[in-house]
Amino acid sequence: MAGTVIPFGPQHPVLPEPLHLNLKIEDEIVISATPAFGYVHRGLEKLADIRDFRQMIQVVERVCGICSMIHALTYCQGLESLMGVEPPPRARFLRVIWSELHRLHSHLLWLGLFADAMGFESLFMQLWKVRERIMDMNEATAGNRVILSVNVIGGVRRDLDPGQTGWILSELAEVEKGIKAMGRTILHDYTVQKRTRGKGVLSREQALELGCVGPMLRSCGVAQDMRLLGYAAYGELDFAPVVERDGDCYARCRVRFAELGQSIDLIRQSIGKLPAGDISVPVKGRPEGEIVARAEQPRGECLYYIKANGGKFLDRLRIRTPTFANIPALTVMLPGIELADVPVVLLSIDPCVSCTER
Repeated sequence: MAGTVIPFGPQHPVLPEPLHLNLKIEDEIVISATPAFGYVHRGLEKLADIRDFRQMIQVVERVCGICSMIHALTYCQGLESLMGVEPPPRARFLRVIWSELHRLHSHLLWLGLFADAMGFESLFMQLWKVRERIMDMNEATAGNRVILSVNVIGGVRRDLDPGQTGWILSELAEVEKGIKAMGRTILHDYTVQKRTRGKGVLSREQALELGCVGPMLRSCGVAQDMRLLGYAAYGELDFAPVVERDGDCYARCRVRFAELGQSIDLIRQSIGKLPAGDISVPVKGRPEGEIVARAEQPRGECLYYIKANGGKFLDRLRIRTPTFANIPALTVMLPGIELADVPVVLLSIDPCVSCTER
């Protein structure tokens, strides 16, 4: 097939991380796209051979800072299942609170980058200004803005007092106001609609066949959300997956924007139902056996395979992150669009290359 092959990335103004695409184009129209990886591979899974299974909690948090809380949560839940450990009810609700704070800050970060890809510098700054409140909540409650390190096997290491929960609720009210104020621009602006509607379309069947997860899958009409499994305290909270049906960049934007409000509601529910009691239980022994643990990260399903032999070190740790599952969809979404639309379509999957390459 005729055409010119040009590289997109790994260094590109619109890319927050180094993802490389070989694009074959003809007359400014993309004919085919081939992703390439390997620019930030760190070998974190291999560290399970030389790091104690408890030390690995800090390692998996560094797979990706933006969703570090949920990486550690997934890992700890897997080990808890192997060791027959049941975290206290209070710990399970606290895990939901910090998980949803991470989802908020991840979606706000993405919305800002998405606005920047379309040239909306002021909207980018406003979204990240709201995100700063989430980062301040992380720091005030866990001691750090990004990597919280609150999860331990058997619960969490930090608690929230009534003053902190009241402050979180008041801050969330301000975050909600800021989100609603920008909603009209994000969802109804003429330029946003022209740059996103009908771009990077993925059908329901294609999304399922390609193994898409998270907002990518839900924007195609599939109500799949790992939180419905009821892990942590999600089984005691009221929520339903946010679903759109058009499967284009605009639908993916709408899903993530709606999930901001959903996360705020889940945090409010968790604080309202937060039971008294311990935040962790004593854990003795070492894990033995193998298990698959799953959780819903901001980008979709995160899967941990853990194999242990009853010793200090794990036999195997394998992590499948949501971006790895969503990247194959680019080979379907990019062909047929204009070269100028590639940054918008690429960012619409919310790529995290740090997660993907581990």
